[in-house]
Amino acid sequence: MKLGTTVAVLCGVLFGSLLLVLPPSKFFVLLAGFPAALVVLRWPVVGLSLFALSATFMPYSTLQVGIRFTVAEAMLGLTWAGIMLQLFFQKLERPDWGGVERSLLLLMAFSAFPFLVGQVMVVADGNGPVNWVRWLANLSPLLLAPLMLSQQKQREQLMVMLLLGNLAMLLLSLGMFIKSRSALDMIPILEKARYAHPEALLDIFSAENARLGTPWVHPNLTGGAMALFVPMAAFHALYQHGWRRLLGAAVAVLGTAALLLSSSRGAILAIGVMLLWLSWLRVPYARAMVLAGVLGGVVLAVSYPPLQDRLATMFSSDNASTEVRVDEYKRFPEAVARYPLGIGFRTEPPVPGSGLLGISNLWLYYMYKLGLLGMLLYGVVTWRWWKQVRPQGKVTAIDARNGMWMGCTTGLLAALVTGLIDHYYSFTMVLVALFWLVMGMGLQSAAAVPADAPGRPSSSSRKQA
Repeated sequence: MKLGTTVAVLCGVLFGSLLLVLPPSKFFVLLAGFPAALVVLRWPVVGLSLFALSATFMPYSTLQVGIRFTVAEAMLGLTWAGIMLQLFFQKLERPDWGGVERSLLLLMAFSAFPFLVGQVMVVADGNGPVNWVRWLANLSPLLLAPLMLSQQKQREQLMVMLLLGNLAMLLLSLGMFIKSRSALDMIPILEKARYAHPEALLDIFSAENARLGTPWVHPNLTGGAMALFVPMAAFHALYQHGWRRLLGAAVAVLGTAALLLSSSRGAILAIGVMLLWLSWLRVPYARAMVLAGVLGGVVLAVSYPPLQDRLATMFSSDNASTEVRVDEYKRFPEAVARYPLGIGFRTEPPVPGSGLLGISNLWLYYMYKLGLLGMLLYGVVTWRWWKQVRPQGKVTAIDARNGMWMGCTTGLLAALVTGLIDHYYSFTMVLVALFWLVMGMGLQSAAAVPADAPGRPSSSSRKQA
């Protein structure tokens, strides 16, 4: 019997058996998903593109096969499976990871220690092994970049998928918000997308009803995502042409509106700092962007009174959220003393029943979860990244040579600045994966920038250290 006939018979037996034991709805979903999975296994770049699209459009849409995981994480897992097959059959060269990637591998290996400590020391209902494996998977896009994004064409295609996902998310979210001025109307859509914990959705959208509701669920998470992608979209618009320029401009403008309507202090602060930094680097149109942002914010605030109230109090010391953050910092030493080696992955800070508080700071959140050494290892990764991508002079022109490098670098810096107030880029599934994917894109772009490009990065025209 020929191989093709054998495979056909086995598939027929498999799907016939599944039809007997599965409900029709789940069977047809599986029947549709199986060919798509085969395509991703054969061409992993398709999986990475689908990850970029799903992670930015509906980040927490889920599947459940024994355990619940997001569609984006499923695409990432299939992509890795395809890469492993390609490496096994020697259709890909073994990865040549640089200093940043090796530092991340060290952080991933070290995390096994606080994971084991947390399993013993922390009493909670969470599934520590699953949470740990999911977090490792969300770090892994950085390791994919040298394998899949070494060519400019590959990076440009992935950028388009990231921006298309963001555009779809923004059109949906802003359209719903303009229609009803209520975040609650987003709940039925997210339930159809199989978002987990509908009771949590109701609590968050009820408490934050006047702020923009999006598939990112929490407004601060929306703001953090926009802090990452608005700079990338803006630079994409600066150096592209035709429909790609329109795509970048649309995401930049709509993303800025979403950022303001989310009223996320960390994200607004981050974008402001980045615009000042870009002005100092003499990036074209940076000062015009500052003026446009201020004018746009004024127009939006005038037309939407709840935003006026939010902006009036969001940076006040009397703000309830500010008071909570101050309390978190005051009691953080107590948490470190109670869990000096970190709490691991069984639960998120604070440990239930401990009487402690969490912490709204990216680096201290790492310390809370992985201990002091884990936080320092994360610092090593980011420092090595910065050494390879930092501009070496004034960036007086933006073109195809340096546009993606500057977009990724600015977006990641904005994400890190949000870490001074929020912790979302530490252990928040899917958003973390996008962070490390953009870092990988930026490193590959920086290494390819010609030596004569304006403000070239330190890794320009040479192999990564």
